[in-house]
Amino acid sequence: MTTKITTIPGLTFDLIIEEVNIRCTNGGLICYLATIYRKDKGSSLRRVVRRSRLLGAAADMKREIQQDGIRAFRRFQNL
Repeated sequence: MTTKITTIPGLTFDLIIEEVNIRCTNGGLICYLATIYRKDKGSSLRRVVRRSRLLGAAADMKREIQQDGIRAFRRFQNL
């Protein structure tokens, strides 16, 4: 099982993108899960914003957040 965590810092909260892959011994994919969490500054509490089981979804989520910039953070602000 491999886990890849990417943190995108913001002014009042951070977005954490977590990818989990589980592969069998011959390299076949068993499970894939991509999750976006919202974590307020100064807190360890993480709230789930979005989940996807589609392969490559984390890259799409990262690209969307990085292209939209501050507008993406405003969308996640009230969640």
